[in-house]
Amino acid sequence: MSGWWWPLRGYSARVDPASSAAALAGRTRLTRLNRVDRVASRALRWLALLGALIVSLGLLAIVYQVITGASLALHRFGPGFVGRQQWSPATNQFGALTLLYGTLVTSVFGVAIAAVLGVAIGLFLSLMAPRRVAAVVGPLVEMLAAIPSVVLGLVGIYLIAPFALHNIEAPLHRAFGFIPLFGPPGTVGNSDFTASLVLVIMVVPIIAALTRDIFLTVPRELRDGAEALGATRWEMIRGVVLSTTPSGVVVACILGFGRAIGEAIAVTQVIGNITQVSANLFARGDTLASLIANQFLTPVSALHTASMFYLGMVLFTLELSTILLARYVSRNFGRRQWA
Repeated sequence: MSGWWWPLRGYSARVDPASSAAALAGRTRLTRLNRVDRVASRALRWLALLGALIVSLGLLAIVYQVITGASLALHRFGPGFVGRQQWSPATNQFGALTLLYGTLVTSVFGVAIAAVLGVAIGLFLSLMAPRRVAAVVGPLVEMLAAIPSVVLGLVGIYLIAPFALHNIEAPLHRAFGFIPLFGPPGTVGNSDFTASLVLVIMVVPIIAALTRDIFLTVPRELRDGAEALGATRWEMIRGVVLSTTPSGVVVACILGFGRAIGEAIAVTQVIGNITQVSANLFARGDTLASLIANQFLTPVSALHTASMFYLGMVLFTLELSTILLARYVSRNFGRRQWA
């Protein structure tokens, strides 16, 4: 027999048994891995769904409990509770305006100071510090967030309050006393200003860590290109880094603000716990979270308890609004900065 195909005669009969067995084992192992992968993917999907359901149910349970607890105050005062200034458990007169004012004043001033420090630390760790220095300083800054609130409160009582009273509040009053914001300092150092300084310590790690990661997302080619064109370090930071990450910096500050308005224990220890509206930053005050922490265990009436639940509703609304605002800024303005 002849023909062009004759060299292929008998080829199919000369199959290596070892290679055939190896191929069969490989196919079996691949099938088993695919089966395990399908089971693992299904299990992971159900676990993720279960976790989401647990979080959602927990949030709904909290909202239900707060609204139920505040029902008496809701029926008695209605939405006008937010605009009422008096808080007097002895006469059953309750309102959130004074406490809302104290919360916003301490948080805004605390975040304003923490934003400057946090962004500066983020720039230093991401762009200026040597790698070994950044590896040491970065975790130290983040460790500030792990300090318990009560410990920061004690630091505020014995260190920050006396220092602020004699070295910050008094000089500011002598220099800018004609401005109502810098009125006469108190006698012991407990004030809205001291509470703001304590909040600075609590907010700086959040802003510093977030801004450091945000600055590191700026492409190195942009930074190197600006410096290659003759820009100084400051011009590169101002024109390239800060101009391309404004939404990220704003989101970091908003999240820091959300952390500040919810702090209770440390603020309670240094703010003075007096429900009043004063233009003087050095006067004593109170916040929503601080008053709840102070009075919730010793209510004088059912309306008093319901009013504190109402304060919890106001605080919860503030926190939720802060988170939604941060997501809105991140989604809408974050996409435009690289467009």
